[in-house]
Amino acid sequence: MRILVVEDEPKMQSLLTEVLSDAGYVVETADDGAAAVSIARAARFDAIVLDVMLPAIDGFEVLELLRRRDDWTPVLMLTARDAVGDRVAGLDGGADDYLVKPFAFSELLSRLRVLLRHGAQSVARALTCGPLTLDPGTRAVTFGDDVIDLSAREFDLLHHLLRNANQVLTRAVIIERVWDHNYDGFSNIVDVNVRNLREKIDRRFGVGLIRTVRGVGYQLVCPPR
Repeated sequence: MRILVVEDEPKMQSLLTEVLSDAGYVVETADDGAAAVSIARAARFDAIVLDVMLPAIDGFEVLELLRRRDDWTPVLMLTARDAVGDRVAGLDGGADDYLVKPFAFSELLSRLRVLLRHGAQSVARALTCGPLTLDPGTRAVTFGDDVIDLSAREFDLLHHLLRNANQVLTRAVIIERVWDHNYDGFSNIVDVNVRNLREKIDRRFGVGLIRTVRGVGYQLVCPPR
């Protein structure tokens, strides 16, 4: 599972990375709020550990920006503030949990496990592309009134394409964000799964939502809402 750690204090960031990596998580880091928003928009994470006191854009604003774009990745907020008002502001803003510094790393790991078990499904909104709808909560995919049966990886790929609708995504980027490992230039795993999606969506319903951008990658083309 992938965790984004947003912490500007180098020592704390290093400690969090070490603890989470030792626990088996794949960790990516951001030093400020703007970088955190950019990274979260570009990649898929299972949870975000978000410090409140950040340069430029603080943790509350990062959280607001994520939720505004329907990113319901579980967020555990960290802060040195212990005021009740700050905790309420974080939770009301869409945070899933709140941990006050200093804290025991064992508690951090315990709270993360709880968040990861619950996931983002209960609050995630359905994504649409014309008559195509994907519901992250139920993992249901429909085209109008017809149900589309997808494998787990096909679902994840379509989810990523929908979250980045009308953007051209390279095979390398898709591999990194959907399969979570380094791209093998000789692998055709992306092409195979795109072909499966085309069979189940484009050819079945006579549409052309998934387009190949020759020499680059793929694009899910959706009509404006």
